[in-house]
Amino acid sequence: MTNSFRLRKFGENKYIRYVYNLANNLSFVHKEASLEKVCLLNEYIGNFHGELVLQALKGWGIKPAEVDFIASHGQTIYHAPQRLHKQQGYSNATLQIGDGDHLAVKTGILTISDFRQKHIAAGGEGAPLALYGDVLLGSKPGENRILLNIGGIANLTWLPADGNYAGIVCTDVGPGNTLIDAACRKYFNKAYDEDSKLAFSGNINEGLLAALLDHPFFSEQAPKTTGPELFSLIYVEDAQQRSNTLNISNEDLVCTLSAFTAKTIADFISKNFKADYIKIFTSGGGARNIYIIEHLKKALPLATIKTTNDLGIDPDAKEAILFALLGNEALCGEPMAIGNNPAVLMGKISFPL
Repeated sequence: MTNSFRLRKFGENKYIRYVYNLANNLSFVHKEASLEKVCLLNEYIGNFHGELVLQALKGWGIKPAEVDFIASHGQTIYHAPQRLHKQQGYSNATLQIGDGDHLAVKTGILTISDFRQKHIAAGGEGAPLALYGDVLLGSKPGENRILLNIGGIANLTWLPADGNYAGIVCTDVGPGNTLIDAACRKYFNKAYDEDSKLAFSGNINEGLLAALLDHPFFSEQAPKTTGPELFSLIYVEDAQQRSNTLNISNEDLVCTLSAFTAKTIADFISKNFKADYIKIFTSGGGARNIYIIEHLKKALPLATIKTTNDLGIDPDAKEAILFALLGNEALCGEPMAIGNNPAVLMGKISFPL
């Protein structure tokens, strides 16, 4: 993802102008991996991302010296909140690779990376970090708003009309596109369900849908985090076995998984936010999933659902913008206490030389 825009003043007269965020939501589902491979990939991804930055800058006609910093999310390979791993003696943990020093040296640009560790060190779960950017960019006094990101995982930020930071909620809700995309890859050799064609060609299997919804995660109190470590095709196959639906058509499977995503989002909003009127602004790949959006509109008749384009934010670039903002905060911001989230400035700084 790329983005160029103006942020808070940095130094005397300089503005943060160009930033590059290399966020990626893919994770390893399996708990075992080669330590050598992880070690090698940490260096490789840092350098590879650096090459992508240089290629992008060349295409834009921008010199590296004109760039103030790179905000690099890195590659999440495992996310392990204590609620899910349940191992005594260990707290929340997460791991992103793609070393910031390699990225900085490769590009010659100051790099801020590894944002999630400070959040965890201060008592958080390391996600979702959309909270800080959503509050600064999406709040409006007098309006109840939800900024809903449907990426691999669906997460949202509730911004109450009274502007009270104590009432703000930012949480993962459940699967976004991760199960739909995984099924499309496995059964149709497609990266995703373009224009929801597969979902619309199938039917919801109510037995499978009930089995998919039968997990303690959905009754846990927010804020909470999750990932493909839980919501994987293994999760789907287990639900199919319990509901005796292993032989349904692949189209019905994609349709049911799409309904699963929509229902978990709608149920969470209906249960937790009792407001007469809510404006919902969507982003991420799921914002273009016609099937999911149509289901949300039917399930939430008192809400208006639009994309973050209405806030002046490209839905495909929202995550890049949010991490650019976190990078800017790390350099010249102040910690914000929002809800029960730790008031911290996140990110490790790597100098190019």
